[in-house]
Amino acid sequence: MTESISVYPEDSPSIVRVCIFGSTGLLGTALLAALHRDGASAVSFSRTRKEGRPGFAHWDPVAGTIESARLNGVDAVINLAGENIGVARWTKARKQSLWDSRIRSTELIARTLCELDVRPKVWINASSARYYGDRGDDAVYEDSSPGSGFLAELCQAWEAATEPAAQVGLRVVCLRLGVVLARTGGALGSMLAPFKLGLGGRFGSGEQRMPWISLADAANVMRFATRHPDLAGPVNAVAPESVTNRQFTETLARVLHRPAPMAVPAFALKAAIGSELAQQVLLTGANVRPRKLEIAGYRFEYPRLDDALEAMLERRSHI
Repeated sequence: MTESISVYPEDSPSIVRVCIFGSTGLLGTALLAALHRDGASAVSFSRTRKEGRPGFAHWDPVAGTIESARLNGVDAVINLAGENIGVARWTKARKQSLWDSRIRSTELIARTLCELDVRPKVWINASSARYYGDRGDDAVYEDSSPGSGFLAELCQAWEAATEPAAQVGLRVVCLRLGVVLARTGGALGSMLAPFKLGLGGRFGSGEQRMPWISLADAANVMRFATRHPDLAGPVNAVAPESVTNRQFTETLARVLHRPAPMAVPAFALKAAIGSELAQQVLLTGANVRPRKLEIAGYRFEYPRLDDALEAMLERRSHI
């Protein structure tokens, strides 16, 4: 796919002023660049004070402080803040840190938005497709029940933390993101080295579902959600083509023109990164469907996995 597809109808409301929390991560960086290309004015909230820099504002979720004046009257607020789920074993302290980095920060934003004189048109808050837990091949939609386990419970609490803002009439969108695929960084970035050496392979049985979305579409979905007033509540931000881990492995190997003969046994993954983390992140999944986006008319730039991977890895695109 060589052309960028416009996803906005001509009469979409203008989004000019945007505030972003978590703008330094993989998705935040791509979103910020896209907003600048749109001509939007974006303010990044940082835990590090950047005095005198107009594109930054300060907040401290631990202390419960935030430059609320910078949020007053903006068009959209986007919250992507949260520590990386998979970079360390899930000790009790690590799980508490993952929880606090999402729940406390979201609660602070919710309280602040409720108290503003002029609230934004929309608040987009990150969530995860891990909300559904391990569901096998059964299709799940935005109104499907939540799963069980730490990640599913974390997602439920994360979304619930936005409720005060929704109750005062603010349009809140909770994006249940699949695995965001990009050429550098994220899950795909960590897989490339072994796959390029011909040492790639599936995780466990490989039959677990792996909901995914390209970085370009993840950023576009957020921009689409800011401009589409009918979108609210949970929204599954995943590509329409659902794949298993085995299918993902085979497609990646084919695009790289490398064999992928390996299979990493479940016990080895659990020994390497911890049983709970391996089970909930790598060995289970759900067949998540983007029903709300499709109804709203969003057109995926990369609906198929092979197109997305070819664009990232063979054509050296920006995604």
